[in-house]
Amino acid sequence: MEQTTKILVDEHKNILKLADALERECNAINKGKNIDENFFKKAVDFIRNYADKFHHAKEEDILFKEFCKDENKQDLHCNPVEQMMYEHNLGRDAVKRMEEAMKDKNKTRLVENAEKMSESVLNKKIQESMLKKFEKIAEQRSNEVKEYILFIKEIQKK
Repeated sequence: MEQTTKILVDEHKNILKLADALERECNAINKGKNIDENFFKKAVDFIRNYADKFHHAKEEDILFKEFCKDENKQDLHCNPVEQMMYEHNLGRDAVKRMEEAMKDKNKTRLVENAEKMSESVLNKKIQESMLKKFEKIAEQRSNEVKEYILFIKEIQKK
């Protein structure tokens, strides 16, 4: 796997771990647990700083810009940037509403928005699943792929 893709995938894995924890915490609240303010404060901080300012910055400021360059557009059968930006913005809105619900100590709104946040992140599970399938194919055909890559390198030298 290319290093840039691996970095993004590894970061997604951390974000998915938070999404799982949000889901568990929401289920506990729905069963009567009080709001764990420390958990939600740390979760909001993680989302704002790790997921958004660190990870999404790489996607939005680098990856998406590469997708949108004229020389790269021709290689895309569809451009996922608009959908991904929409999902990022949904997540940002959900985090803002989570924080407001925490201030109001409103369990219902907190859970509702944490679940929305989790759902927007969980869409990434589909991408992760696809990447695992990609990796499996690459592993199964690694010898062939290596030969083809060597061929490409050879013809580039000419």
